[in-house]
Parts: sequence; C-alpha cells; structure tokens
Amino acid sequence: MFKDKWLLLVEDDKDIQDSLIELLDMEGYSVQGVSDGAQALEALRAAEQPPALILLDLMMRGMSGPQFLEEQRKDADLQRIPVVIMSADGTGQSRISENDVDGFLRKPADIVDILSLVERYLGPPPANG
Repeated sequence: MFKDKWLLLVEDDKDIQDSLIELLDMEGYSVQGVSDGAQALEALRAAEQPPALILLDLMMRGMSGPQFLEEQRKDADLQRIPVVIMSADGTGQSRISENDVDGFLRKPADIVDILSLVERYLGPPPANG
C-alpha cells in the first residue's frame, strides 16, 4: 500500500482521526487510520511493510489500546513497531508501563509536538509534500 515509511493511526473519534490524517497528509506523510485495536491488527497483518510508527488511542470502542498492545506484543512480526500513546486520559500513562510504549502524547496534542514526534520516526516529510 505504501512505498515509503508510513504510520498507523488508531483512533475511534472520527473527527480527531480525520484531522490528524489531513494534517499529516498535508505535511507529506503517508498515514492509514483505523478505529480500534482489532482493525489495527488486521491492517498491520495485511500490510506489505510495517509502519514506522503506531499512534494509539487508549480508550476506544471495540478493542482498546491496552488490549491492542497485549496482542501486538504476542506477535513477533509486530512487536518491534514503535507505539506512541495519544490519550486525553491523564491516568493513561500510569496504567501503561513506559517499557510497553515508546512515548505519550496528551490529547489535545499540540501540532508542533505531533509533527516533531512523527518526524522522529518517519524522518522529515518529502520535499514535495
């Protein structure tokens, strides 16, 4: 599906998902959005190449963020993909061990923080982005 580095956005709030996809797309990044952990696992297993980053909401309808992490860590092909939690839940960081994820973004996240984080994992956006 993607020829370059890409990221998977796991977010059940359609407005937030659409806004983040639009922002990242305007910056030139390749992003796929899904609405829960089960869809994320399905997308990851179907992908020709793994994403360079997973942005994961914690509290979702369907399979939650913690449930997704548990399943991801059981799969040798998926467990190496960096995961950054995005959550409005102030206690989310305490419920997820820092050993389980690669970072946290509190929602609503600042655009500069989001782009800086994405650039850290995917590199700078393409020049013609």
